Amino acid sequence: MNQDVELKHAYRLLNHGPTVLVSAAHGGRRNVMAAAWAMPLDFDPPKLAVVIDKSTFTRTLIDAAGEFALSVPCVAQADAVFSVGNTSGHDGVDKFERYGLGAFAGRATGAPLVEGCVGWLECRVLREPHNEQAYDLFLAEVVAAQADDRVFRDGRWSFGPGDEALRTLHHVAGGAFFSLGTMLQAKPLP
Repeated sequence: MNQDVELKHAYRLLNHGPTVLVSAAHGGRRNVMAAAWAMPLDFDPPKLAVVIDKSTFTRTLIDAAGEFALSVPCVAQADAVFSVGNTSGHDGVDKFERYGLGAFAGRATGAPLVEGCVGWLECRVLREPHNEQAYDLFLAEVVAAQADDRVFRDGRWSFGPGDEALRTLHHVAGGAFFSLGTMLQAKPLP
């Protein structure tokens, strides 16, 4: 079941470097793309950075809407993540429909959130035109966050035995991903 994540803990949904699905909607159109370069930037208010190439249809929608969502996909979605990352939405294809991805409405933006993921961050763009044009780098404030309570509890990821299909994806190259392994708890040295 999805649970709200306190905004002060929203950075923890991305802190471990997962591949994300970036989605946006505007003017009756929607799109989703994969991105490996997303990271938290601040706690209060929570901010993040994500690279979104100017050639993508998702970028066109974000520029128009001023908002987007990041969904954190899991191992069970690896094929769909790879597919949406290698298909353009410019030709009118609805990648949600084409790849069987369900979507649901967020709490704070009009961006579609991808069903089956394990984390969701709704974002409003903090306009930095130079960074956006020169580096394809978008800065955003997180205005709402949710996570799947089967694997995100007490403000942090908590993967256990039997959660293999729900582990987050980490892109290497060419459709190859790693998933998270066993958590270990560090102890302070004396």
